[in-house]
This record gives sequence, structure tokens and C-alpha cells, in this order.
Amino acid sequence: MIRSLLSADPPGSRLLAASLLAVLVGLALAPFVFPGARSLDVAARVAVFVLLAASYDLLLGYTGIVSFAHTMFFGIGGYGIGIAAASWGSGWGSLAAGSLAALACSAAIAFAVGLLSLRVRAIFFAMITLAVAAFFQILASQMSWLTGGEDGLNFNLPSVLSPGTKLVAAPVLGIDLNGRVLSYYLVFGCALALFLVLLRIVNSPFGRVLLAIRENEFRAEALGYRTVVYRTVANCLGALAATCAGLLYALWLRYTGPATTLSFDIMIDILLMVVIGGMGTMYGAVLGATIFVLAESYLRDLLRLASDATHGVPLLPALLHPDRWLLWLGVLFVVCVYYFPHGIVGRLRARRP
Repeated sequence: MIRSLLSADPPGSRLLAASLLAVLVGLALAPFVFPGARSLDVAARVAVFVLLAASYDLLLGYTGIVSFAHTMFFGIGGYGIGIAAASWGSGWGSLAAGSLAALACSAAIAFAVGLLSLRVRAIFFAMITLAVAAFFQILASQMSWLTGGEDGLNFNLPSVLSPGTKLVAAPVLGIDLNGRVLSYYLVFGCALALFLVLLRIVNSPFGRVLLAIRENEFRAEALGYRTVVYRTVANCLGALAATCAGLLYALWLRYTGPATTLSFDIMIDILLMVVIGGMGTMYGAVLGATIFVLAESYLRDLLRLASDATHGVPLLPALLHPDRWLLWLGVLFVVCVYYFPHGIVGRLRARRP
């Protein structure tokens, strides 16, 4: 059963398997093991960005496509559900309509961009996707009558997902099972299911062709595979998965805006997650996204503790000041890339007997 869920692609390392299991159990039991609004928010962000990083790994790691438009599809998902909920009400019907519209829009754009641009070399395709993503970000900021402009959109969800709605009268393991917990498990369950779908795709014959195209596009073409078709399909699949991640993120935040879904900083974050975790592994997206989100969320608190602990030592308290957390975050990533040139998953698999 477990092997079928992993699509005949086991972790291949006991330490890697233990790490993946720890992430899965931690996310599954997050409301009970890590109580508190902040911890639950961090867990939801980990689940969303695991899916988003895995969708980008399908392009970069398995197909060799360097795209800077991935946050555009992430944003289309967020705006799809946000505009629908803000315009048509908070019912399940409006959410479903907005989700379907966002998926259709992403598929059409990804197909058009892929079909027209994937015939060019990698760097030129990257520039084209960067231009398209910048255009969409400007469009979302300027069409304030529809998207809310720079302020974004706040919207309501069905009452069953409201934090004030109690699902059961008595607390379970000391936790009130309310709509916020239900929202979390909706995000976690959908992200897990979609991640397993992506894992199945990359371990299918279709995924093997993508690997062949990544390694030697001319040889794959000579063997009879139409590389443009395969790369276009991979671009569409990655875009749809990123759109689903945007839908889940907007559903969790009850808000969507340029800063939360369309920012180029998010694109850099996704790239770091994939590179640190290990390109072309899928499991690397799990570890990379988890490490990144945890570091981004708690590194400042750890630096505050370290600064207080070294009080009285020359230079150290100033160097470890919480305001310098971005500096230490950069140092952490440089160290990870230096010591794990093939990603964390690549290093762990290389150490197996």
C-alpha cells in the first residue's frame, strides 16, 4: 500500500525516510502537537509550499525548464477564488466556480506560453516567462476594480470554515475542533493528495520521457518523441499544480494580493526550496519547503534568544540581533548549497549502502 502511494519510488535512505515521515506526521498532527494560531499558520504554509515547490520541480528538475512565471499561476489560483468569493458570495458554489475558472485560465496561458516559447533555448524561454509574469503582476495591481489593486482582496468563506464554528462541543485532546482546524485539514489533505499525483506522474512513462528530454533533448527527439509536446504538457501540469497551491493558500489566508502570491520574491523562494531540497527528486520539495518556511518563521526568535544569551560578549549580541535574520538566512542557504551541491535528498541517497 505504501509502495503504491510512493509510486514505486521509495526514499532510498533510512534517514531520508525518517525525515519525510517526521514532516508528514508533524503536519498531520499539527493542530494537536503544535497548538496555537502561529504554529498552525506555519504548518499550513509548509503544506502549500511543498506542493508549490513540487510543481516547480516538475519543470526545473525533471524537464529542465527554467520558468520565472510560476508565481503567476500561483497568483491566478489565489485571485480566482478571491474574486469569486468577493463577487458572488461565500458559498461553496462560488468557490468551485472560481477554482474551475482559475484552473482553466492557467491551463490556457500555460499552453499558449509553452507552445509558442518552448521552441527557443532555455535562457530565452526564461526571459519570456519573466516578462509574462511581470505583465500579469502589473495587470493585477492596476485593475483595482476587480483585484483590489495593491491592497488585494479580503473575502469570506462558508460558515463551516469559520473559526467561530465548533464542529464538536467538547475539546478533543485539549483542542477545540472548529472551522479553522477544518480549514487546515482541507489544505493539508488537498496538498498531500496533489503531491502524490505529481509523484505518480514523474514515475510514469511520461516522467521518464521528461527525464530523457532533460538529459539530452536531441537524442529524445531522434528516438521519436516530440519534445515540444512533452515540454508543453509538463508546463501545463506544473501550472495547474501551482494554481491549486494558490487556491489553497488563498483559502487559508482568506485574502489574496500581489505581495502574497505574485511577488518575485516568492519565485526566488521556490527556486531555493527546490535547489536546497534536491532537483529532480520530488522529495526534495518536501524537505526544502519545510526547512525554508521554518527558518523564515522562527529564525528571528532563535536569534533573539542567542543575542540575549551572549549579552556581555563583544560584537556577538549585535551580530545575532533579530533584525539581521535575513543575513543569517542567506548564510544558511549558502552553507546548504555548498555542502549539498545535489540537494539534501541527493546527499542522503548518496550515503546509502
